Amino acid sequence: MAARPIASGTISFGLVSVPVKLYTATQPKNLSFNLLHSKDKSRLKQQYICATCGEVVERDDMVRGFEYAKDQYAVLTQEEIKALEQTSDQSIEIEEFVPIESIDPIYFEKGYLLGPDKGGTKAYRLLREAMAEAGKGAVAKFSTRGRQQLVLLREAQGGLMMHSLFYADEVRDFSEIDRGESVTLKPGEIQLAIQLIEQLASNGFDASKYEDEYRKRALEAIEQKVAGQEVVLAPAQAPKGQIIDLMEALKASLASRQSKPASTEAVAGGRKPARAKGAGPAEAPAKQARKAK
Repeated sequence: MAARPIASGTISFGLVSVPVKLYTATQPKNLSFNLLHSKDKSRLKQQYICATCGEVVERDDMVRGFEYAKDQYAVLTQEEIKALEQTSDQSIEIEEFVPIESIDPIYFEKGYLLGPDKGGTKAYRLLREAMAEAGKGAVAKFSTRGRQQLVLLREAQGGLMMHSLFYADEVRDFSEIDRGESVTLKPGEIQLAIQLIEQLASNGFDASKYEDEYRKRALEAIEQKVAGQEVVLAPAQAPKGQIIDLMEALKASLASRQSKPASTEAVAGGRKPARAKGAGPAEAPAKQARKAK
């Protein structure tokens, strides 16, 4: 099934306009559990209760306020809030082009796929190929949902991606955090740590090598519940002991890596092992559980 756009917009730089469509770039698969009444297993409804009088407050009786001091609020009407919002014209105004590697990953918030809208195919391809050739990303301002969002446009996978960015005052630094500067490292500890890093190193990141172990176990447990079986839990792992001698811990880690079989080393080197015959993806228990309903 073809992907459905969530919005439309227009990229502008100089006198060039590129009409585009926005698509979600990610699809989180976190498990969500509903709150039920333990007595009859029915869904619970959420209510808002006034902290002062204890009354249940309906949505029509709610107003918005900003807490400027302890228990003191500046109340704004819906009209006042709307007046503060910018015109949501879905415009993406490019401010400057920068090397992508100059942007620290901490600034990245969400990702979107951009595709050309009607009449924008040539301009879209021109911008995509020019950015790829120049090796630059575009910092822009995206006017949407009543606010102005800072974003980065970049060429990826033969298309354009847009990442919403945090503003500078939304990003924290280490000014109030201990970074271990008072600790003195022993001679050879850094070299041993580098050797361990090299043994665990791969040529690049391959997300397909990893899966959500919690979601996999939870779906298996849910499948057992739907089938009317008793959920069998694996024994909890023993807690790891505290590191007393860092040098000995590094040596032991290196020794354990060297003693692992070749198949395990192949996985660490970026090569995936062959999937066992009959093995399916992690989503299989969920599908089976839905069929059993």
